[in-house]
Amino acid sequence: MHNHLVQFYEDDVFLIKGLADFIGGAIAAGHKGIAIATSEHLRSLEQTLQGRGLLDEHGSAKSGRYLPLAADCMLPLFMERGEPVEERFQDAIGGIIRDAAEHEHDQIFVFGEMVAILCAPAHRSLYSTGKHDAAIKVERYFNKLQRHYPFSLLCAYPLNAFPSANDAAMFSEVCNLHSHVLPAESFDPAVNIDHLHRTVATLQQQAYSLSTEVHSRQQIEQAMREVNVDRLTGLANRNVFHDRLERDIKVSRRSGLPLALLFIDLDHFKEINDTLGHQVGDTLLKQVGQRLQTYVRETDTVARLGGDEFTVTLSELHEVDTVTDIAHKIRTDLARPFRLGSDMAYISASIGITLYPRDGDNAVELLRNADQAMYQSKDQGRNRLSYFTPCMQEAAQARMTMSNELRRAIDDRQLALHYQPIVDMASRCVRKAEALLRWSHPQLGQVSPVDFIPIAEHNGQIIGIGNWVFQEALAFARHCRTIEGELTINVNVSPAQFYHGDDIWGSWLSDGTMATIGRDSVPEVGLEITEGLLLASSPTVMKQLRLFHKAGIKISLDDFGTGYSSLSYLRKFNLDFLKIDQSFVYNLDNDAANVALCEAIIVMAHKLGLKVIAEGVENEAQAEILRAADCDYGQGFLFSEPLPGPAFEQLLRQGHSAAA
Repeated sequence: MHNHLVQFYEDDVFLIKGLADFIGGAIAAGHKGIAIATSEHLRSLEQTLQGRGLLDEHGSAKSGRYLPLAADCMLPLFMERGEPVEERFQDAIGGIIRDAAEHEHDQIFVFGEMVAILCAPAHRSLYSTGKHDAAIKVERYFNKLQRHYPFSLLCAYPLNAFPSANDAAMFSEVCNLHSHVLPAESFDPAVNIDHLHRTVATLQQQAYSLSTEVHSRQQIEQAMREVNVDRLTGLANRNVFHDRLERDIKVSRRSGLPLALLFIDLDHFKEINDTLGHQVGDTLLKQVGQRLQTYVRETDTVARLGGDEFTVTLSELHEVDTVTDIAHKIRTDLARPFRLGSDMAYISASIGITLYPRDGDNAVELLRNADQAMYQSKDQGRNRLSYFTPCMQEAAQARMTMSNELRRAIDDRQLALHYQPIVDMASRCVRKAEALLRWSHPQLGQVSPVDFIPIAEHNGQIIGIGNWVFQEALAFARHCRTIEGELTINVNVSPAQFYHGDDIWGSWLSDGTMATIGRDSVPEVGLEITEGLLLASSPTVMKQLRLFHKAGIKISLDDFGTGYSSLSYLRKFNLDFLKIDQSFVYNLDNDAANVALCEAIIVMAHKLGLKVIAEGVENEAQAEILRAADCDYGQGFLFSEPLPGPAFEQLLRQGHSAAA
């Protein structure tokens, strides 16, 4: 393995001189020099080499060979979603070095500035942990290349790529990846070794005295921080937040300039704690705090109220429109992956925004309104932002009322199950049914599940409701099996049940019949889950799915194709059925594109050993297209709307009599 050097520098003048010495020395000796740098640095290098008489007016080397490559054009060739990919790197950069090594016998000298671009503030946020990791990966890719091809490599980093004391460990790792480290100042120790020794001794004395002073000061500052600063993240705590918000309101009142309050709640943070542990969760919260601080001015405030709740106060706004831009940037940034030791975590954030003086004239009102706006973001699907509106206060009261009414509904037996048949597309016989929850309120009438299920998930009532649904469906399935011996009734399972229902899963699986059906038998009850549950790929979810699969309970992936569809889900998880979302079936008889999509999904599922259920089948033309595409099952108003238990039983008897 040839030399792998790293050059640190403070300004471009020093960089270009060192680069010209390295590449110029190579081509002057008749060797090959490859410079991978920014377009600006390549122009400066070419001018310097021409001034030294090493390049002609066309940029060609007079001896040896010179190959300039624009790093800002090379990066996209091996970067994907902000991260380097080794296979693509080997094809792009590795291919160039491989060709040079295989077709030329001269020595090869390579200068690489790509790692410096990855660490530059213009490429990524200074507070992004990924910027250094990306550079480290590229350095390691180069090291692997040097094991196979003989070339000398010089990588350059500006010192501002490591701007804080927290970067010391990463700086050390960068140094350890190289065979030689060149400091950001040219000197020859042999010229004046005594002067060098005195300089080092002076620096050591200054460091010692500074550390003593800092230690004393830190003890005083630590006592003050414990009162005013969140210990975990280093952000302002709840007390400081309230004080600064009151102060900002007074300033805004005097200046006439509005202020904005952003209430930020992390989506599914509890899942991180449950699956990876609280220590990893704390690391995530720290990184969230660091990312939030990159979007505010010194006059603004980022605070952690507790748990996974953060606030950002933007004071004295000259342009209110900037609030939306900042909120969108925060939401996008928090959706990027977090590296937590050896794990990668993906979260999102729901953001509520309120403005002073439009939405309230004191801190208590503003915080309450921002919280309600954040809830609106959660209610609309998470990972979004919402501004407070007066109707949100009414909606919050309505949610509280519905939550109380839902508790009474459970006790007063206002809930019931309806069953929508799922038919075999070939025989038109009912083989399955989906259990759908209905709420008949004595005053409000029929309450849509779209209205009450999200509330039940939010307040935890979904656990008890889900258990009741399962037991009701299981009892009804056993009753219906006296008519149709292989009928299965599917129940929908909320993600909240997987993360908070461990004690309930045991009772489901320990049921006498459920425990003895075996994998080769047709289960009485199946489960329907959504793609959102699979997205986190948490060990908790995977464990529960394996247990259900082992017990013989079939799993259907509902609404396939409408969310974060990924073929890896179909291979990684124990799934048995795909349910094509009704949006693909709608207008199927008049839309060739939807026909192609449905056919592709059916073929793919069958290749993976999965059966397919098409939802939303409304007419015979759609049914015929699906049958011709070899779809296994259909569900929709063509066959039947959801029916109460007795009506479904009657339908089942009619179908069974007709078949007989």
